[in-house]
Amino acid sequence: MSESTPPVPSPESDATSDRNAKTRQLLGMKGAQAGETSIWKIRLQLMKPITWIPLIWGVVCGAASSGNYTWTLENVLIAAACMLMSGPLLAGYTQTINDFYDRDLDAINEPYRPIPSGIISIPQVIAQVWVLLLAGIGVAYALDTWAGHSFPTITALAIGGSFLSYIYSAPPLKLKQNGWAGNYALGASYIALPWWAGHALFGDLNWTIVLLTLFYSLSGLGIAIINDFKSVEGDRQLGLNSLPVMFGVGTAAWICVLMIDVFQSGIAAYLMSIHQNLSAVLLVLLIIPQITFQDMYFLRDPLKNDVKYQASAQPFLVLGMLVTALALGRAGV
Repeated sequence: MSESTPPVPSPESDATSDRNAKTRQLLGMKGAQAGETSIWKIRLQLMKPITWIPLIWGVVCGAASSGNYTWTLENVLIAAACMLMSGPLLAGYTQTINDFYDRDLDAINEPYRPIPSGIISIPQVIAQVWVLLLAGIGVAYALDTWAGHSFPTITALAIGGSFLSYIYSAPPLKLKQNGWAGNYALGASYIALPWWAGHALFGDLNWTIVLLTLFYSLSGLGIAIINDFKSVEGDRQLGLNSLPVMFGVGTAAWICVLMIDVFQSGIAAYLMSIHQNLSAVLLVLLIIPQITFQDMYFLRDPLKNDVKYQASAQPFLVLGMLVTALALGRAGV
């Protein structure tokens, strides 16, 4: 029998692979590779732009739930400023400070990250943390001024969210060491906080919206748990009690999908109770493909398919958020 010759990669495939790796690196995605030398691209990688999207979307949902948003140039620019605050500035601050305090963990799980790989110095990282934090709070104060708030609601949300981000990552509290508290803090930060900011910018933030979005954030808790599957080994070595470490990969995967599905269904039931029946049906229809992808990908192999599942299912979750927000705005909640 003759030996088969392995295929030789073409220059085109090598170039495509290199571009994909660089894109994943800049976005802060799993599976990136080291190699970037531009300090500004490294700073961007620390801010993980891929994580800005849910916060930007949360602002959209908050504006919709206020029932007062109108499509004027001024409102578009103001909403864009709120998205800048929530995404690039404060989410960027959160991701940078998380990488700073996770540098030992990343040295095990993701050694290509900027800090453990040594391509950016600690003083440069600390400077970035402060610039992003102060800029985010400054934009929040400007938004309060534009909205004419007697109490600086958006500034308070920015400061409170930034403090939550700090205690999530930093000792001695380091909420992420506790799988339940840490993941709920993360879920609420990605759903409730930007939603509150968008709602307060164009309407009056009230307890009904606060409680509903905190309930919705329990689905976000399930999404947050998914992020723990990529770092099970490092979490175990460093004694971090993520849910996959506490319950095992299989059980944690079931906990995750049940939280995502059950609490979205609860929101659908609430929409029925306020006579937003069409929106409730649409929300249920958006939950069905999430359940399908959970069975196809995530539950079969959580460690291998976590990113594939998120890419497939999360668009339906975020569309459900907007359906809910528009229904709340119509109902005048």
